[in-house]
Amino acid sequence: MRVLLTNDDGIAATGLQVMRRALLEVRGIELAVIAPDTNRSATARSITIHQPLWVEEIEFEDGSTGFATDGTPVDCVRFAALGLVEFEPELIVSGVNHGANLGDDISYSGTVAAALEGIMLGIPAIAVSQQVEYSSLAAEDFAQVASFVASMVEQLADVPIDHGTLLNVNAPQGRALGASACRLGKRIYRDRMELTEEGGGRRRYRIYGESPSYHHEDGTDFAAIAEGRIAVTPLHFDLTYGEGIEQLAGFGLDRLLATAARES
Repeated sequence: MRVLLTNDDGIAATGLQVMRRALLEVRGIELAVIAPDTNRSATARSITIHQPLWVEEIEFEDGSTGFATDGTPVDCVRFAALGLVEFEPELIVSGVNHGANLGDDISYSGTVAAALEGIMLGIPAIAVSQQVEYSSLAAEDFAQVASFVASMVEQLADVPIDHGTLLNVNAPQGRALGASACRLGKRIYRDRMELTEEGGGRRRYRIYGESPSYHHEDGTDFAAIAEGRIAVTPLHFDLTYGEGIEQLAGFGLDRLLATAARES
């Protein structure tokens, strides 16, 4: 299987390197690595369109190589699809991210965005995140979830991911007690606007930073993590609200357009 490995923490990140080594242990894997040259966390699905992108080939400690770019995680997947590496990927693995991506976090996550780009291109994808203490990011913090995902990749021939679906994998801090298939939970953000500096007609604010919480609901990714279990959540990109299409009939859209045409 031909696999592209990427992330949003940067090509030197511990989580990516642990995941890279775990994937190389899977029989039959052909692995390419394209990742940002520095941390691009919380860039979501941003792409680089107003300037060319630098790419540098990087040698890892085992003698293999990967590509680092000043682009975003989504740019990395695009690079692979457009021919930067010698093969067209059959699977995208994004991570292991330094920190969980649970519930509403996925809408901000560069890790999940890279996986979403894969399924938009028709390539199955797995996003992988690890709940960690940022004061200690040792290789052993990521080893269990990396091995778990590598085993999952090994089984994809027998248990394929549904077309248009990615798997969002989150591991709890410490040793996981099990693994659960679950749905996304609901994050509670505690952001506030704090003035930190002003002068010359300008003001500087901090608006993020408070530790978020979550709604306690059984069957969610938050519940699995709270129970010390790896959470595996299938995601897809179709954001259309089907019932909303029927509700829009009540507006009489053609009538609204006719009214606008008469009045313009």
